[in-house]
Amino acid sequence: MTALEFSYSLSQMTTSLKPFALKLTKDHEEANDLLQETMLKAYTNRDKFAEGTNLKAWLYTIMKNTFITNYQRLVRRNTFIDSTDNLHYINSTENITQNLAYSSFAMNDMNKAIQALDEAYKVPFMMHFRGFKYHEIADRLGIPIGTVKNRIHIARKELKGKLKVYAKN
Repeated sequence: MTALEFSYSLSQMTTSLKPFALKLTKDHEEANDLLQETMLKAYTNRDKFAEGTNLKAWLYTIMKNTFITNYQRLVRRNTFIDSTDNLHYINSTENITQNLAYSSFAMNDMNKAIQALDEAYKVPFMMHFRGFKYHEIADRLGIPIGTVKNRIHIARKELKGKLKVYAKN
């Protein structure tokens, strides 16, 4: 196939490649750029095209690979690698330090609210909080399991009311 014939065949394929480029990039300008880059690569590598094979499939493969390469290049360009000696993690969301004063106030308020509970509700609630099962609490306190569940429910309800300032909206 001569260069002129190959060029003509490429121009015939642009209408079928355009929707694929648009699907990949989701932007008209970027799709046009991808299509142009694909055609340029295909034309410069026309000697690698084996006559008698599917030109359309060859072009789709070039376009897909070009898109993937461009995307990987973009990701690498936006990746920050800290090469300083002390290895600070700039813009890292993995290691977020929060102000511990707020949690200290919250813990103090929670402890005060729990201490203010009636003893009948506080004991089963704290046992459940420490990991005891309902039946274990009932056995240790010598009360029915239904009473244990009810007292824990009431304790939670009271604590919710007292600590609603900490509730997330």
